[in-house]
Amino acid sequence: PTAYDDELVYRSTLWYLLLGGRHIDGAKLYLNSKAVGRGIREAMRRGVKREEIFLTSKIFPTHFGYESAINVVQSELDDLGLEYIDLFLLHLPSSGPLPSQCSKQGNGPSQCRKETWQALSELRNKGLIRNVGVSNFVVKHIQELEALTDVAPIANNQINFNPFVPEETMETVEYCQGRNITVTAYMPLGGSHHRDLVNKKLAGLSNKLGKSVSQIMLRWAIQSGCAVIPGTGNRKHMIENLDVYEIELSDDDMKQINELKYDAKGYMNVDMSFLD
Repeated sequence: PTAYDDELVYRSTLWYLLLGGRHIDGAKLYLNSKAVGRGIREAMRRGVKREEIFLTSKIFPTHFGYESAINVVQSELDDLGLEYIDLFLLHLPSSGPLPSQCSKQGNGPSQCRKETWQALSELRNKGLIRNVGVSNFVVKHIQELEALTDVAPIANNQINFNPFVPEETMETVEYCQGRNITVTAYMPLGGSHHRDLVNKKLAGLSNKLGKSVSQIMLRWAIQSGCAVIPGTGNRKHMIENLDVYEIELSDDDMKQINELKYDAKGYMNVDMSFLD
């Protein structure tokens, strides 16, 4: 709920930046860019340098298309009150049955992604966005964009990533890492439906390391080569989430966490490969 309360979004953004956090994840879909921008600008007024902040936003597929993408980015910059965005992502490969300006012109999902990528690439050349990436893309969608010429490289793929994801997700991560595409993990703690299992199975490791189970899960994702974006509006949790860089999990620790999936009773994961 805090993601849709402007005052809480403002405070959370400001607290996080003043505590030392620097990666802000947003999206046009979240309808809170004005509050995020206000928090960033206030943090800058208090001494946080803009060049230290890494701000991500996303365009939802219902806005895919060349002209629409340009308008969305400009609208996002206006709402944020900032001169540039560090990373702009295609939020999903397509919107399924929901129409976009691009699809209304008779274009299929592939063409709409390509037009959007072309627009974002041009905005990158103008300095309005610094990097272009994707979110929830599987290998076939990534390869489609990689085949384009004279456009921005794929900088990042933001995906649902934790020890419980299916093998296809692990394959996507390996593909990205082999292509110099960074991976950002959302839901790195595995979701509330696995909380009891994680707390039970990692209690001993938590005691051994003197760190919380959440910190251990975040560290697992980091040592798996991913950036992490655990969302919270709780100041105590922000401090805890930022205090994961002195932990070092051993190979045995990593193996123990990797094997959590064998004890899970199923995992809620949307297979994006079904999207054209």
